[in-house]
Amino acid sequence: MKMKLLLVALLATLNLSAITVGEIPKTVTIEGENGGNITDNSAWSSSSIKGNVYVVFYVDPDEKDTNDHFSQALKKKDYRKIGAFGSMAIINLAATWKPNFIIESILKDKQEEFKKTIYVKDKNSVLVNEWEVADDASNILIFDKTGKLLFYKSGRMSDEDMTKAFSLIEANL
Repeated sequence: MKMKLLLVALLATLNLSAITVGEIPKTVTIEGENGGNITDNSAWSSSSIKGNVYVVFYVDPDEKDTNDHFSQALKKKDYRKIGAFGSMAIINLAATWKPNFIIESILKDKQEEFKKTIYVKDKNSVLVNEWEVADDASNILIFDKTGKLLFYKSGRMSDEDMTKAFSLIEANL
């Protein structure tokens, strides 16, 4: 009985950092040698995921095209015209063999093209370690205006996933 209780307590402790749909994840900051905002290298904090409905793309650069169909469909929806909506792209630089300076150059160009999207570089898989999102993958996270996680998908978004994601966004704008 004691062993069973110990195992349950250990598993609960290990899962405290994992993100959970329906909850506000623990605050994480990416700064300094771990990365930060692409425009000025300033610290990025997950506490900034508030005030808008946010779609966050957490992506291995080698998986950048995995959810391009979702990204394009999201762009067509133009939710910014409807309500408080924002988007973030956090790039997991530790997940690729490609040199950081090349990816960072591409990200700076993307930031210029998509001025309203917040671009962040994660040089040491901080969100993989702190939130337990999938490594070496394309992750989609949707948060409400309070910062509560509404949706999480790792891998390619299906049509069903996209329908659910758009419904959640629209219901929370």
